[in-house]
Amino acid sequence: MSGKDGDALLQIDRDPEVMRHINGGRITTKREMRDVFLPRLAAYRCEKQGWGLWSSVRKDTAEVIGWTLVRPLHFFTADRDDRNLELGWRYKRSAWGQGYATEAALAICRALKQQTDVRAFSAITEEDNHASIKVMKKLGMQFVKKGLYRDPLGNHEVLYYSILLGNSGSE
Repeated sequence: MSGKDGDALLQIDRDPEVMRHINGGRITTKREMRDVFLPRLAAYRCEKQGWGLWSSVRKDTAEVIGWTLVRPLHFFTADRDDRNLELGWRYKRSAWGQGYATEAALAICRALKQQTDVRAFSAITEEDNHASIKVMKKLGMQFVKKGLYRDPLGNHEVLYYSILLGNSGSE
């Protein structure tokens, strides 16, 4: 990932409203981007599997307006599941409510379920993040549970949503 990519990510993370459901609204510093976020991204990035961040770019302006994360669920724990891919998204406030997160996540799901042996897509969010829950439901995800999401950066009580693929009958 280039410095330009890090700058685009940092621009999104510097809006307290964007960060509200991620860390309570604390903006990301340049040092955190360099020393924490980009190394974490490098740890799970696997282009062959489609893991990493997928940028969302406006066609008319070439502006990066957001991104969609793809990585194995529970990647940073002993419960890592390479066949259940976690999706997450983060968009500039100016792009909210326009369907970009849903459109990007649907395209990624279609591509990855054809190219990999993924059996499920999952997503997590805080209970009061109604916009993300709406995206999850548009993706066809169903509520699974409320529980603790474990991560070396901190554990969080979240809602889990998921969609099973293949012969599960839940597609």
